[in-house]
Amino acid sequence: MSHETREEFMRGRTVARAIPVARQDANSAMMLRLTAVIVLLAMLVAAGSAFARNAPESFAPLVKKLKPAVVNIQVTQQPGKSSPGQVPQIPQVPPGSPFEEFFKDFFDKRRQQNPHSRPLVSVGSGFVVDADGLIVTNNHVIDGADEIRVFFSDGESLDAELVGTDPKTDVAVLRVKPDEGTQLTAVPWGNSDTAEEGDWVIAIGNPLGLGGTVTAGIISARGRDIRSGPYDDFIQTDASINKGNSGGPLFNVDGEVVGINTAIFSQSGGSIGIGFAVPSNLARPVAEQLIQFGRTKRGWLGVRIQSVTEEIAEGLGMDQPRGALVAGVTGESPAGAAGIKSGDVIVEFNGQDIDEMRALPRIVAGTGVGKAVPVTVWRKGKLEQFTVTLGELEKAEKALASSEEQEEEPASRESDLASLGMKLSPMTDDVRERFSISTEDGAVVTEVVPDSAAAEKGLRAGDVIIEVNQEAVQGPGDVARRVAEIEERKGRSVLLLVVRGDDRLFVAVRLKQS
Repeated sequence: MSHETREEFMRGRTVARAIPVARQDANSAMMLRLTAVIVLLAMLVAAGSAFARNAPESFAPLVKKLKPAVVNIQVTQQPGKSSPGQVPQIPQVPPGSPFEEFFKDFFDKRRQQNPHSRPLVSVGSGFVVDADGLIVTNNHVIDGADEIRVFFSDGESLDAELVGTDPKTDVAVLRVKPDEGTQLTAVPWGNSDTAEEGDWVIAIGNPLGLGGTVTAGIISARGRDIRSGPYDDFIQTDASINKGNSGGPLFNVDGEVVGINTAIFSQSGGSIGIGFAVPSNLARPVAEQLIQFGRTKRGWLGVRIQSVTEEIAEGLGMDQPRGALVAGVTGESPAGAAGIKSGDVIVEFNGQDIDEMRALPRIVAGTGVGKAVPVTVWRKGKLEQFTVTLGELEKAEKALASSEEQEEEPASRESDLASLGMKLSPMTDDVRERFSISTEDGAVVTEVVPDSAAAEKGLRAGDVIIEVNQEAVQGPGDVARRVAEIEERKGRSVLLLVVRGDDRLFVAVRLKQS
């Protein structure tokens, strides 16, 4: 073979080898593109499945399963008794208008003139949590009831007895006795902490007496404080809720109860898409305590707290506002025994961060009585840890109520505190209405002398003094006595904790020197 022939032959072999390599590269590229398409399709299918799971084409199968567990509750109250939410009701009129007083007098006279009128009847909702006959509803649904009857979706009805109730969270538990061999349909509790804004929810209840009504919507917000109690942490939903829905369940798409429908925001009395439900993680422990003990047993720390503002945080050397500022410690309380003091900021309780003040009461209340828990506080520029053995809130409240009864007489006298430059009044209905006060206890400032020490510090009529030098006061007598003690010790000023509207603030007032 000549040299030219050999070169031509070799070039042919090179080309022959290159052809399968080029094909192989093309095939690889095609496989990569195909793989990418398959992955993309898989992602779309997964997303579609998730969307289908959260927003089903129809809620009908779920409703069919859940509806037998939702009950209508009819409450009968004998004449002569009164309870919030019972009919007849005073018409809604502008607050403070002449019509408000007119209708109030009119309905009061009607009730007095007709003590033997027919029994009052109201309706609400509830749901079965135990097939043996335990039903959860709202406290305000059965409050003041003489008779309670529960109606099921199949038309059957049973008399119910009250197991226990908790006004602070608006939760109540009823018990019915089904016929022997009958198993009621019960629904499970869900985890409200995992519920997110935008999740689908379903409300089933008895709005306006129309039993078995189903509405759907989403969770609009979480952690709402509507100032109905000390443990407000409501779920807000746009699922239609009306009068009669109270006590009914709010379900997630898995058929679990994530809330108890409790309240609505409305100027007309009908649904405008703003409803509130007690979260299941708050309601469930309360219901379980009511079932076990017939009452609640909440943890008690024994502190009075307030929010940490930016100004307070800066003054205490904190990098940002957080925690609950201890405004006072109740005598012989668990917190006091552990060494926690007024001025401490509780930033962590039992391993849970306290991001804001109102989170602490809920966490403490949900912690077992007698349990020893770690508490971290910010004190004088550094973190310190204490171990607190919790007491029982209900027992502490009874003891406090007993002591208040003993101190009622000296606390109720009016006082003229010339050394501070103001006059104080006890908390009477007239004073409460005059200054629009919602606080239960304290001494009300009715007059401030111009150019006095109190005036210089911005105190004004309508302020309510609830503490003097970090000790609680019930009325003017307590304030006068504490101020006198400070004067005897030659003190130069007095530290007041004042409630003004929805705010609480410390005010240091210099005493007038004699």
